[in-house]
Amino acid sequence: MKRAALTIILLSIILLVLDKSAHAGKIRKRKIRKLFAHSAIVSDHFAGFALYDMDAKKMIYELNADKYFIPASNTKLFTFYTCLKMLSDSIPAFKYTIHNDSLIFWGTGDPSFLHSDLKGINGFNLLKNTDKKLFFSPGQYKNDFYGAGWAWDDYNDYYQAEINEFPIEDNVATVYADKNGELQITPSWLKPYLRCDSNYQASVFSVKRDFLTNGFIYPAMKIPANYRKEIPWKTSTQLTLALLQDSLKKRVEEIHLPLGDDAKTIYDANADSVYKHMLQPSDNFIAEQLLLVCSSVKFKTLNIDSVIAYSKTHYLNDLPDVPQWVDGSGLSRRNLFTPRSIVMLLCKIADAVNNEQLLHSLMPAGGVVGTLKRAYKTDNGQPFVWAKTGSLSNNHNQSGYLVTRKGKRLAFSFMNNNFTRPTGEIRDEMVRIMTYIHEKF
Repeated sequence: MKRAALTIILLSIILLVLDKSAHAGKIRKRKIRKLFAHSAIVSDHFAGFALYDMDAKKMIYELNADKYFIPASNTKLFTFYTCLKMLSDSIPAFKYTIHNDSLIFWGTGDPSFLHSDLKGINGFNLLKNTDKKLFFSPGQYKNDFYGAGWAWDDYNDYYQAEINEFPIEDNVATVYADKNGELQITPSWLKPYLRCDSNYQASVFSVKRDFLTNGFIYPAMKIPANYRKEIPWKTSTQLTLALLQDSLKKRVEEIHLPLGDDAKTIYDANADSVYKHMLQPSDNFIAEQLLLVCSSVKFKTLNIDSVIAYSKTHYLNDLPDVPQWVDGSGLSRRNLFTPRSIVMLLCKIADAVNNEQLLHSLMPAGGVVGTLKRAYKTDNGQPFVWAKTGSLSNNHNQSGYLVTRKGKRLAFSFMNNNFTRPTGEIRDEMVRIMTYIHEKF
């Protein structure tokens, strides 16, 4: 009897040790649930969360993961994946054909053409160095200058540049005070349209563009030293031609011809560098224009609606919930995605890139770079979260990848809509929860 009892005790101890070993590296759903249940911040608004084990290929925990949320700039992840599937390793600058003594070109929506950071110059050099007469053929773009559901009263803010078929220099004018305290504007072609208006009443010095034109006004006040502001300009074919002529120092005429099948393509910036500039600072302009580039590759027109519909049908038809997707950047509140669909999208992105180091280098990295630089602290100098943020008034989200101290590779989508407290409190609570998951599992 004593021997039998001893055997039972030993077996119990062995089973207990084995059970603890089996769960040593396991992320327990119960612990994650407690994190959310005990969070006063998460519980006072509409929050959703999905946490997925990328190696075990299973969902760990879900909170309202099947409910639709306004994603804000998390929408750029959908744009990113569509580009990965549709574009090559370089961005098409424009399409062109040479006929006798003429070079005729059509826009592809390329955001890198003379971009302030990307500096796509291959297309520019082709136009600059050719001895042919230059003709630009507009009319490829089939949508409006704003995306569906955009807020018109943000038109003067840098983050809402207009969309067009041949963007130049980010589609944004820079107004600044020079060393003599005088107000300047680039491109310099716009200088005649910048003027002081004594009827413009402002509490602080600011430059404002007319909504329908490229008239820029400022109040009769002292210009602050080091004043600088980026303001989207009003796009038009006439402005495109004027800016091209000003940059190229040669004549560019307008012509209306259909895009033929024999048109050649000149490529500008490296695609990864463009994706990085879209994702890390969350550049709305690049995101919108990239969807046009995708449309130029697949269709003969530049149509955002068509390329979104194509992507949903051919690349995103296996997501758990059908995405309501209307623009490239996430400026529209008409976009609606579920956390579990975003997590599955993140897995598809990882498969498409097929290089974890490269993928992490393109994303904002907690404590290191991009929109997460000041949100997270690193772990002994190393980032552990790479994610896309998304913010609109009363909405703040993070979706991306996390690696735990024990090496578990996770995909997550943490969405917060309809809160009234300061965004910083929402962000800090997300950081606290994601840091806990990193440290404990």
